[in-house]
Amino acid sequence: MFFLWLSQNEPNFELGWLVVKRSAMAKAAAALLACTAMTPLALPVAAQSSRVARPLSETAAKQAADQILEAVRQRDGQLRYSQFSTALQKTSSPSMVQGTLDQLPQLESWTIQSVRTGLSGNSSVEVLLESENGKREATLVINPKGRLVAQLFNVADKDSTKVARAFMDAVSDGQFISARSLLALDLQKEISPQALQNKWLGLQKTTGNFQKIEKVMEAEHGSNGSLVLVTVRFNRTTDNIFVILNPAGQITGLDFPIDGAVR
Repeated sequence: MFFLWLSQNEPNFELGWLVVKRSAMAKAAAALLACTAMTPLALPVAAQSSRVARPLSETAAKQAADQILEAVRQRDGQLRYSQFSTALQKTSSPSMVQGTLDQLPQLESWTIQSVRTGLSGNSSVEVLLESENGKREATLVINPKGRLVAQLFNVADKDSTKVARAFMDAVSDGQFISARSLLALDLQKEISPQALQNKWLGLQKTTGNFQKIEKVMEAEHGSNGSLVLVTVRFNRTTDNIFVILNPAGQITGLDFPIDGAVR
């Protein structure tokens, strides 16, 4: 199995593994859960520096969130890119951001619901977004400089296979910031967009270049989460990628077991 990464927070799954064990998928699923005790390949962002900058005040955090969301409402890719943290900018560009904004439903308004400050000095701003498609809750993580570090959207109403498919579509299209926004915040702390890009490119050194996503299916579902199998065709192999999601529809673990014959 080609291990890529998994969150260091060990999930408590009760997904009916006794049933799955009777299939060929059982070995991969069991190995996937066994990997949760392994050390993640990317250090938490907060652990990468012993110096923690002074966090924004609640008022300043709200102002930064308003500016970030205003750029989205205006569909201004250049402005939004300038609001990214350095880590986000490394895997993006104004043109890439503009392309993403052009595909989003029109943001009409938003309401800031709360502001929390973490030990890292970052501020988590909870917002309620209202677009032409309806309302959706989101979290913006903003650093002491007022720049966007991470973002998370509430996708609990979406099918787990659609979330996994959206993640793989974004990764395969090079949209690593969009892909990362589908990860749970704890996992986003461990995996930067640059790390996500490096892992994806590193995988293709073994499998060959990405060709297409062949199928996405839910392997298991329970009260504590879901396991989704994404079958991806590369130049030299077909790779089954496992995606673990929590009940809120957020990705908490990823694994790339290569079981296909090399062509």
